[in-house]
Amino acid sequence: MSCNTCTHNTNNSCNTNCGARSFGTAKLSVFDWLANTQLLGGQEYFDCVEVRFKNSRKEYFRNVDKLPLQMGDVVATEAPSGHDVGVVTLTGELVRSQMKKRKIDWEGDIPRVYRKANQHDIDVWQQSRAKEIEVQKQSRELAIALGLEMKISDVEFQGDGSKATFYYTAEGRVDFRQLIKDMAKAFSVRIEMRQIGFRQEAARLGGIGSCGRELCCSTWLTDFRSVSTSAARYQQLSLNPQKLAGQCGKLKCCLNFELDTYLDALQDFPRTDVKLHTQRGMASCQKIDIFKRLMWFTYDENPITWHKLSVDSVKEIIELNKEGEPIEELEEYAIVTDLSSRKSTSAYEGIELAPVEEDSITRFDAPKRKKNKHNNKKASNNNKPQRDNKTQQAQSQPQGQSNKKKQSPKPKNNGNNNNPNANNNPNTAKKKPNNKNNKPKASNADKPKNENA
Repeated sequence: MSCNTCTHNTNNSCNTNCGARSFGTAKLSVFDWLANTQLLGGQEYFDCVEVRFKNSRKEYFRNVDKLPLQMGDVVATEAPSGHDVGVVTLTGELVRSQMKKRKIDWEGDIPRVYRKANQHDIDVWQQSRAKEIEVQKQSRELAIALGLEMKISDVEFQGDGSKATFYYTAEGRVDFRQLIKDMAKAFSVRIEMRQIGFRQEAARLGGIGSCGRELCCSTWLTDFRSVSTSAARYQQLSLNPQKLAGQCGKLKCCLNFELDTYLDALQDFPRTDVKLHTQRGMASCQKIDIFKRLMWFTYDENPITWHKLSVDSVKEIIELNKEGEPIEELEEYAIVTDLSSRKSTSAYEGIELAPVEEDSITRFDAPKRKKNKHNNKKASNNNKPQRDNKTQQAQSQPQGQSNKKKQSPKPKNNGNNNNPNANNNPNTAKKKPNNKNNKPKASNADKPKNENA
């Protein structure tokens, strides 16, 4: 496999100064191409590199020895005492543009890169990083024991393990001289205390915002501009501190992202505190829609009914009021939302369109049922199992017995003549009492047998 920028054969990376990298058939990223761009006209290659340390802390160093550095290389860099270890993130002309953006003079005194990190440097660096969580826990305990009103949010060890930087947040000034002595005695390293703001703390720790993406301050946002509640007012947002505040406890930085667009759109709007003079009375503004260029006005005497007007109509009314001519009423300029005006179009011919009405507030509530219906349902449910039992009994009996039960039994007369319908019923007959004189009918057993038969 050949190199993408020269004629050398290579497997993973080109050994020449072209700096091209190819892994299989994968394409190089834009940063790889721009970082290793060949300069024209005999210009010298930019000798500064960008190195990233813990929590996206980036600094710039000069490659004095012209080491063949590429993005992702672990290097040992110059530090105030000893050396530090970091990862190269940018090389070439992109570093010049980043330093210009951050207003860093690349021609001045810039720390240099010592060498590519060897295995011993990487082992010491990883051991120091592994101790940071335990050291942070112990340092917080020491601060609480001294009664200091401060929060130690992060600890960063230097690459050689000889120095530890403690980042803390506090409302005011803190006297931590005794704390430094206790921590130096407990950890046996040089101690540096660095106070940061709440936004810087969130940027160092990172996290996921309410939008579902990683925090802007921990990824690409470098400068923290002040955010005020007026930015939320211009964008017609509700002033709810729980929704407007970020993980740092301050107003979200993204409130400033679209603020300029809203301010440009509001320049053509009349002021919301201007009142319109009509013959029916004064009218005040209640609501505006910036991008649809609409304004809602109500009469001071009838604030319930809102009238929707365009920005141009409001400007026309204001000009008439300045000349001393009040309009008759707002309905002349109001935008009607009735669909009756669409009947004339061919698409709506022969179709009756109902006017647009506001949805009911209780449209999602379950309808209430009357008590009578509820009681009738209970009664019907109670009768159902009894009917089922009767049908089961009827099915279990033989056919002959079931037919007999179907016939209506004759009512018995117990001598009570109180029933007025008893005499009228033809089916009911009076039973004659069995007297001794009355001879019983002869049974078949008493009849003489016919011998001949």
